[in-house]
Amino acid sequence: MAPGRFRVLGPVEVDGPGTAARIPPGRQQVILGLLLVEANRMVSTETLVDALWQESPPDTARTQVQICVSRLRRSLAGAGMSAVIDTRPPGYELRLNGDTLDLADFLARTAEARVLVKEGRTAEAAALLREAAALWRGPCLGGAPNRSLHTRALRLDEDRLTCVEDHLELELELGQHHRLVGEVTRLVHEHPLRERPRALLMIALHRSGRQAEALDVYRAGRTQLIEELGLEPGERLRGLEAAILAGEVPAQPRADTVAPAPRGSDPTRPARPRQLPADTADFVGDEEMLRGAESVLVGAAARTAVGVVVITGRPGVGKSTVAAHLAHRVAHEHFPDGQLYCDLHGTDQPSVVDDVLGRFLLALGIPGPVIPDGLDARLEMYRTLLADRRVLVVLDDAATEGQVLPLLPGSSTCAVVVTSRSRLTGLPGARQVELDVLDAGQSLRLLGLVVGEHRVAREPEAAAALVRTVGGLPLALRIIAARLAARPHWTLASMVLRLASERHRLDELAHGELTIRASLGLTHDGLDRRSRLLFGLLSLTDGPVVPGWVAGAVLDDDRPFPSDLLEPLVDVQVLDVVSVEPTGEFRYRYQDILRLFAREKAEQEIPAADRAAAVSRLLGGWLALAEQAHRSVYGGDYTVLHGTAPRWRPPAGPGDPLEWMDGELENLCAAIHQAAAAGLDELCWDLAVTSVTLFESRGYLDDWERTHAEALAAVRAAGNTRGTAAVLSSLGTLHINRGRLDSSRGALLPAAELFEELGDVHGLALCHRDLALIARNTGDDTTALSLYDRSLSGFTEVDDIVGRAIVLTQRALILATNGEMAQARTDLAEAMAVHESVGYTGGAARTLNRIGQVQAMAGEHTAATTTMRRVLDMVRDTRDVIGEGQLLRNLGQVSAAAGRYAEARTYLEQALSIRERILDRTAATTIRAELAALPGQEALVPTG
Repeated sequence: MAPGRFRVLGPVEVDGPGTAARIPPGRQQVILGLLLVEANRMVSTETLVDALWQESPPDTARTQVQICVSRLRRSLAGAGMSAVIDTRPPGYELRLNGDTLDLADFLARTAEARVLVKEGRTAEAAALLREAAALWRGPCLGGAPNRSLHTRALRLDEDRLTCVEDHLELELELGQHHRLVGEVTRLVHEHPLRERPRALLMIALHRSGRQAEALDVYRAGRTQLIEELGLEPGERLRGLEAAILAGEVPAQPRADTVAPAPRGSDPTRPARPRQLPADTADFVGDEEMLRGAESVLVGAAARTAVGVVVITGRPGVGKSTVAAHLAHRVAHEHFPDGQLYCDLHGTDQPSVVDDVLGRFLLALGIPGPVIPDGLDARLEMYRTLLADRRVLVVLDDAATEGQVLPLLPGSSTCAVVVTSRSRLTGLPGARQVELDVLDAGQSLRLLGLVVGEHRVAREPEAAAALVRTVGGLPLALRIIAARLAARPHWTLASMVLRLASERHRLDELAHGELTIRASLGLTHDGLDRRSRLLFGLLSLTDGPVVPGWVAGAVLDDDRPFPSDLLEPLVDVQVLDVVSVEPTGEFRYRYQDILRLFAREKAEQEIPAADRAAAVSRLLGGWLALAEQAHRSVYGGDYTVLHGTAPRWRPPAGPGDPLEWMDGELENLCAAIHQAAAAGLDELCWDLAVTSVTLFESRGYLDDWERTHAEALAAVRAAGNTRGTAAVLSSLGTLHINRGRLDSSRGALLPAAELFEELGDVHGLALCHRDLALIARNTGDDTTALSLYDRSLSGFTEVDDIVGRAIVLTQRALILATNGEMAQARTDLAEAMAVHESVGYTGGAARTLNRIGQVQAMAGEHTAATTTMRRVLDMVRDTRDVIGEGQLLRNLGQVSAAAGRYAEARTYLEQALSIRERILDRTAATTIRAELAALPGQEALVPTG
């Protein structure tokens, strides 16, 4: 089993062997942070007290530190961490072994890199320093709002920045200036007064043939230094400016050197998904049963069939918990090629097998546009990918055998864990594991883990009675134990009496349901009024995970940290914390049975109008965040239509827009579905078309199609003409992505008619752009140019500068083919200026690629190669595998046209490897033909 890992280079995290320890924010995180940055050294109690209370600690400060340390020890032990917090007068020491701390790993790599630099091994040193910098996940210690930690964190953040500067400087020495311009530009933007990154950027720009821009970087820095600090630039910057003006900076390397993939990035290496949900730190279960199930999974390779374990049992018995724990026990050692996970949603809203296969194929590295339509084609691709890999598949809450059978890999090197409410006896060769309730010993052990073994030992008879009362159901026991843990002054005997009374009120219920409802009823009634209201309203969300801001939305509370509202629900274990956002906010999850109970309470206690208003604010929050994410990607409300639905503004924005949207994919899709079901048609279509920012960039074409089908039904039922036109227009774009040009035309033409009736210039411009692309793809350049002209006119009228830039980029290839090179270059220069001005990197990459293609058509092979290499670096940064394959092919074609056949072969072989890895057989066949034709080929024209 893999060792645990402590992380301080970002938010404080503890990843145990297979599970994460939850360290509550506040005092425990401060103490753990201090112990970690001073690992293997004693930290005095006075230091810890000062860190927690600064000038005025309470009289009980030392006792409270002892309590925090005790809880930390329990959390670390529960996560399986071998680290020990020793009591060493006058304080504590956290003893760590090996590479269990990311900070220690960082310091070791930077020290080794310094040695490599002295030995002249520049490439190895640069790679090691880049790896060291990549260990950071954000500001050290999560930004460390605590004053005592803040100084330490700032010092370490400075070490990271120096490490980044060091590897960038070494990489510049290695001639990688083209690839580094964007990265160094971001660094200068983040640290405008720091002179070393500015000098590196000037060198990179100069060596890339962009001397004027290099000098502009110097002048902008000088102006800022004078205005903000009253200082002139340092000697290095001044000397560099003079050297550029005098032409004395070393020239760029040869242009015929093939650009390798960045270290750590291998486009031909299969993706290794890690989708398992978190393990439970205080897991208690039948060890013999677990070993038997484990033997089925890990022994599968010795047989000819895939190993399958089916876990069944009544509600609350812990099927999902056992499945996750079992999966984590075997995942790392026996299934190193990845773990796939899907919640099939049982009989509630059962997942469609086609959609699940689409998700799995995406996770296995197949881009969305390459994933075929139809169940049979997807099954073939899925089983082909898993044929020689060791992958574990976990299918949670399956309804029938028919839902599971198509998802079984065909290879005995893989294994499958399934949970279900019913016995799936139709699965051939599956080991059936029926979970029973915990026995008395297991129940007492779980109770002791939660409330403290000393309390169980103090009241052994009451503890035994409490275990009998809840019937050994883990969920009910955890809920009751959590309430006791939150109230240390309550006796176990008093809880037995309370629970017995609640059961008498519910004696018409079945035993298992009775036990859970009785436990929940006690917990619910013990909450304060606001927490009871929140418990009910929060259950109205349809998504699988609840971000902290949702609490503020359903209560209409605009506090800056709305997750504070949820802590009372976490304390009594009716809500689970599943992860922490980069902003420090948490993400939560209801267990299904708890969500149902909470919804029942909401219907009983909260007026329908209040519930509807809460749902409207919740969905308005998703729309506001998706809107912000789109603006961040495109630089504004460009190339998208919006409606009039009210927004609710969460206190914090989405951070990295595409990463945020990717992480919220299921929630966004659920919100669109919920809006359609609630009759919020205006909100539904707006959220659906805004989410295309994610669907298109990440290739989530199934989600795009499904959400738009729901949105289209909603707007048509409501008679919403503009919404109908907007969804049809977006579906037209989807069909183009899928290569269904007739279907695209069938959606775009009626959309254009509706926009025409409404006088919606923006919508018409979007339709004309896509209709022009269809005409271009079918060889009708004349119609395409006419439609592009109409689209340009519309985008100009509504001041959609990015929409205009996209059209200019698309039509440039037609102009160049028709001999209008000057106009094509003018259009592309305008488009590039727009994309750079708004910060739309995706548009800049596409325009730059088109510039390279036009250069190649004009016979400017060296310039085309330089341009396309820049684009290659950009698409690699965005993990655009299809774009990377196309750029490598284009570079191969340009190299062949210039007579550099060896270089062309290298590029084309890299492109072929990518196409073979993603099972794109059509493109692979084309590239093989180009490779075969290389020796006698005189010219190849880059494809668009």
